[in-house]
Amino acid sequence: MTKSKTLLITPPFVQVNTPYPGTSFLTGYLRGKGFDVLQRDVGLEVALRLFSKAGLEEVLQAIRAKSPKLQDPFALFVLENEQDYLRSVDPTIRFLQGKDPTLAHRIASRTFLPEGPRFQALDPAELEWAFGRLGVQDQAKHIASLYVDDLVDLVGKNVDSRFALSKYGDSLAASNPSFDALNEALLAPASMIDQWIAERMRELHEELHFNVLGLSVPFPGCVYGGLRAAQAVKELDPKIKVILGGGYVNTELRGLKDPRLFSWVDAVVFDDGERPLECVLEWAEGRRPEHKLFRAKVRVEGAVVDVSTLEEHDVPQSQSGYPTTDGLHMDQYLSLVEILNPMHRFWSDLQWNKLMLAHGCYWKKCSFCDVTLDYIGRYDPSPMALTIERMKRLTKENGISGFHFVDEAAPPKALRELSQQIVQNKLSFTWWGNVRFDKVFNAELTELMADAGCVAVSGGLEVASDRLLKKMNKGVTIEQVARVTKNFRNSKILVHAYLMYGFPTQTEQETIDSLEYVRQLFVEGCLSSAFWHRFSATEHSPVGKDPAAYGIQITEDPQYLFSRNDLSFVDPTPVDHDALGKGLRKAVYNYMHGIGLDQDVREWFSVKTPKTKVPKTAIRRAIMENKDARV
Repeated sequence: MTKSKTLLITPPFVQVNTPYPGTSFLTGYLRGKGFDVLQRDVGLEVALRLFSKAGLEEVLQAIRAKSPKLQDPFALFVLENEQDYLRSVDPTIRFLQGKDPTLAHRIASRTFLPEGPRFQALDPAELEWAFGRLGVQDQAKHIASLYVDDLVDLVGKNVDSRFALSKYGDSLAASNPSFDALNEALLAPASMIDQWIAERMRELHEELHFNVLGLSVPFPGCVYGGLRAAQAVKELDPKIKVILGGGYVNTELRGLKDPRLFSWVDAVVFDDGERPLECVLEWAEGRRPEHKLFRAKVRVEGAVVDVSTLEEHDVPQSQSGYPTTDGLHMDQYLSLVEILNPMHRFWSDLQWNKLMLAHGCYWKKCSFCDVTLDYIGRYDPSPMALTIERMKRLTKENGISGFHFVDEAAPPKALRELSQQIVQNKLSFTWWGNVRFDKVFNAELTELMADAGCVAVSGGLEVASDRLLKKMNKGVTIEQVARVTKNFRNSKILVHAYLMYGFPTQTEQETIDSLEYVRQLFVEGCLSSAFWHRFSATEHSPVGKDPAAYGIQITEDPQYLFSRNDLSFVDPTPVDHDALGKGLRKAVYNYMHGIGLDQDVREWFSVKTPKTKVPKTAIRRAIMENKDARV
């Protein structure tokens, strides 16, 4: 019997300000079961190689090799200012890691960093508005973030067209019915980024001597990088077991039939990874036969086979152990300030420990959501004593007392209990997370949450149309959202709203009216920020399962061999959602900066639109009816 030594990685690329939580949960659980498990954020490590003097020299050498065919004006600018970039890159990264705060004054002076295309829209007056005269550290972070974004663009345009800071080759894996493109890319000569991934995996194998590699892939943008990592270790030793899992697998590979994927991986595991991965490690050690794996796909005699023994079951939240960030080098993550909005910083700035108050969603009814899948459909709250202990342990382990609760929708009952425990035990944490704008978030509860350290919430207003909110079974009304968000803002808690356009049967009039409601929510101080995204029908949502009930027709062939999630569809409602989307995004971007709040919403669109039918005081009246809130 061979003892397993497992390395769990987050492949390139997800985010660089804080670890994605998949490996930390699995590492903590498996160590508690006695397995030898290590974890690394390979995406961060490869990004840091790029953002270094040595890495940048390699990039510039590759770009210089294209001359005289070089067309990109920015690349020519960088080559002309090569010494300034090489001189500034290492100090800037140290500053963004929080290791050299005194450099802020030089960066904020705008004399230290060379400035490329990302700086062209930078308005000195906007900097003054956002940071004032004393916000030097934050102003420098913003300027340094634009510098980093310039370097990302440089590589994407001139070295590796698949590269972006939060994704890599995502189009190869996102809802792609065929494995052909991904297979072709993996068999093609390696790009510079590919080579760096392979080199890092070879270094890790030499250092750690692992014989099992687990790839946690939450999004399409880290599938290609993960398979390049698997490719590298298989070349080192074909006997190394490679396991693929994570959010992308759970949503897009459930119908996987193409055996070619298994040239690089030995098993694909689904849904919560604790028990499936535990079974895989027992298989790797020779203690479990292959036919007794749990919720896995393997290749048998050239065909993809589903394997899931009925003898196993999921690990309840009360027994899922304690997550750990050991091995993730928390001091190396970068704090980026790319958008001048306080709420938006929560996703890209600072480091957060990530936890869940519950598995799944307590509502699990929204028609656009993947409610048929385990990660939403199986609701299992964690005991609050366990949550508090996890928070204490993580803070003691890494010195970070900030927490991002990554629930689909944090249960109000759990938030009340969490807040009471923190206040009663005089604990000091800072936290935020996603919520439904449930009517139970009254002034008393939001005040309690603020006292307990809650600084921000995000939640879905979605279409901002009562007809469509009812059709999508959201369980809220516009008036309710107005009152709840005002309660949060009165408690000094920032509020971000997720907005949606293009839901089945949504008319142009409803879209314009939605924007008017959003405008009024900003005017009344209910929202700190918001973001519009285009509706997509997913295979595992009620809309995807029964499109006719929502007035649309799925237009793609249901036969596929690789990935499937977003579904192409036809909505007979005559609306140009693409044209409206541009105006919606432009409007809300300006609203977040306090601009244009008194304008007619039609002015944001380049196409003719109808006048809104929403009364000018609709949101104000809803707030005034909130008997338990301060107005």
